[in-house]
Amino acid sequence: MRRNRLILLASVLQLGAADCTFRRDTDEYLGRQARAQREVYQATKVALRVAQAGGRTVRAQEMPRRTFIDDYIFDKLAERNIPSAPLAGDEEFLRRVTLDLTGRIPSPADVRAFVGSADTDKRDKLVEKLLASPAFVDKWTMYFGDLLKNNAFPSNFDRQQQGRNAFHEWIRNSVAQDNSIKNIAQDLVMGIGNHFDSPTAAANWPIASKTPMGPIQDTYDTMLAMTASTFLGLGEMDCLLCHNGRGHLDQVNLWGSKVTRNEAWRMAAFFSRLNMPQRNVAATDRYYRSFDVNDRTSGSYDLGTNWGNRPDRAVVNNVRTITPEYFGGKTPTDGNWRKAFAEFMGNDPMLARNFANRLWKEMFNLALVEPVDSLDPARLDPKNPPEAPWTLQATHPELLEQLARFLAAYDYNLRGYLRTIVQSTAYQLSSRYDGEWKYEYVNSFARHYPRRLMAEEIHDAIVTSTGVATYYRVTGFDKQLEYAMQLPEPAEPRVDGAAATFLNFFLRGNRDSQPRSGSLSVLQQMNLMNDNFVAYRVKMVTSPVLGAVAKLATNEEAADELHLIFLSRMPTAKEKQLAVEYLNKAANAAERGNLIEDLAWALVNKPEFLFSY
Repeated sequence: MRRNRLILLASVLQLGAADCTFRRDTDEYLGRQARAQREVYQATKVALRVAQAGGRTVRAQEMPRRTFIDDYIFDKLAERNIPSAPLAGDEEFLRRVTLDLTGRIPSPADVRAFVGSADTDKRDKLVEKLLASPAFVDKWTMYFGDLLKNNAFPSNFDRQQQGRNAFHEWIRNSVAQDNSIKNIAQDLVMGIGNHFDSPTAAANWPIASKTPMGPIQDTYDTMLAMTASTFLGLGEMDCLLCHNGRGHLDQVNLWGSKVTRNEAWRMAAFFSRLNMPQRNVAATDRYYRSFDVNDRTSGSYDLGTNWGNRPDRAVVNNVRTITPEYFGGKTPTDGNWRKAFAEFMGNDPMLARNFANRLWKEMFNLALVEPVDSLDPARLDPKNPPEAPWTLQATHPELLEQLARFLAAYDYNLRGYLRTIVQSTAYQLSSRYDGEWKYEYVNSFARHYPRRLMAEEIHDAIVTSTGVATYYRVTGFDKQLEYAMQLPEPAEPRVDGAAATFLNFFLRGNRDSQPRSGSLSVLQQMNLMNDNFVAYRVKMVTSPVLGAVAKLATNEEAADELHLIFLSRMPTAKEKQLAVEYLNKAANAAERGNLIEDLAWALVNKPEFLFSY
C-alpha cells in the first residue's frame, strides 16, 4: 500500500496507523476503480468531438461472435438490456489496431488498400502482419519497460545507463523471440549475474529492490512487494508487510483482510538469501558501479529490527527467524529459495489472472478489475463467490477466469493472447454510439473506449505523417533511433532537450516516482499548436509528404490526402467542403502551399489526432 522508495524521515519515524495509505485517505483509496471509469467516460466524450456521424446501435443478441470473449460480453449486454455499438468501419479499425499493436499510424496507401480490399479475411491478415512487424516489438518493449520500471537512475539506487541498456535489450529480445510472459516473470525473479551484461540483464529486477536507510529485511520486503504487485496483481502486499490486513484492508480487499504480517514475512523470506554486492573495480573498468546478483547458501529472514522503512519486526513467542512459505503452505525443497518462489509463482493462478487483466486494459482501455494491481484472490472465482456484502471483483468474472485459463493454456504467449483479443467482435466495436450513453454503461464494454495516445505515439505520428525524420543518439546504443517508441526510457533523449520537453508534456512519467498518464491538459494543446517540433514539420520546405500533396492536381484530392495522412480516414462531406473552400482562396502555387500547411497544422490539432478510438 505504501511505496518503498522511502522518504528520509522513514529512518527516524516509526510508521503507525496514520501513515497507512488507506487510513490516511480512505475515500481516495476506495475510489480508484471509480476514477478509472470516470476517466474512460470523459475520454470518450473528448475524443469523439469529430464531424463524423455516429454509428447506429445494435441489439447485443444480433452481434456476430468470433471468439469466446464475445459470448461473455454480449450475453452480459443482453442481460442488462444495453444496446451495442456497431462494428467499427475499416478506417476506424485499421487506425485503432495499428496504433494498439504497433504504436504507429497507417499510411494513406495502407488505408486505401485496406478499405478497397474485398477480402473477407483482411482484418485477420492485417493482424498477422502487425504482430510480425518490427514496430510491434518496439511498442511492447516499451510496455514491458514501463511495467518493469527500467530506468537508469531510480530514486533508491543507480542502475546506470549500462544496466538500463542491457535490460532494454533483454526485454526487446524477449518480445522479439516470443518468450512467454511466464518465463519472463520467472527469469526476472531468479535473475543472476552482472546487471550490465545483456545475457544476465534479468538481474536488473532483483537489484531494483535495493532499499536504503534500513535493515536488509527492507530489501527482502521490497523484492516481494514489487514482484507480487507486478506479476500477481497483489498490490496490497506492500501494506501487509507493515501490518496485518485486519483493521486496514477490511473495506478494501477480502483476501488481504485475512492475511497476517507474519504470512507476508514468510513470502518475503524466499528472498532472504539474495546477495547483491557492488563490483569493486576501478572507475575506468566497464563494470564500475555495477552489481553482481547471486544467492548465499544460507540465510533467513530475521525478526527483531527496530529501525528503517517499516514498523518494528517484533519477536513473538521467542521466534526470531522466519523461513519461506508460499501462500497455501508450499515450502522449498532445497536451498534455492528464489527458484522455489519462481516455480510456485508460475503455477499460481494469480499470474495468469494478473496478465490477462493487464493486457485487456491495454487493448480495451479499461481493465476488468481496476486498478490492475488491486486483485483480490477471494473475490475472483465465480464458482466460489464471497459472502455478502462482498461481491465478485471483476466486471465480468467468468470472462476474466476464461481469459486467464486461455493465457495459461497458450503458454502465456503475448502475440497469441493479443491476437484473440483483437479478432473479437468486442474489440472491433465502433467507439461511436448512437442513442443515450450512460455512465453506468462504462463497465459493459458496449462500445470501444478511446485512449489518448502515449507521448511516444504522438511524437511518432507527427514524424510519420509529415515524413520529417528525426534521429536520436542514446548513450550506449550503436545506432541512432528514429522513433520515440524505440527509446530505452522516458528520460531520453537526453541530448535533445527540446524533444524531451515536448514528450514530457504528454505525461510519459519516469518509471519511478511518476507513473505514465493519459490525462489531457491545456499545455499539451499549446505545445501541439506552438512547439517547433510540430511547426517545423508542417512546412512545405521540410515535409516531403506535404510537398507531394501540393503536386496533386485538384484541391479535392489534396483535402482527401491530408485527412488520410493525419487522421487515417477520408474527410466527411462537410470537412471536405471546408477544406476545398479554404484551398480555393489561393491565388498561386505559393499561397496554395501555405494553405496546405495551415490545414496540416489544423489536423494535427484536432482532438481526434490525439486518440486511438
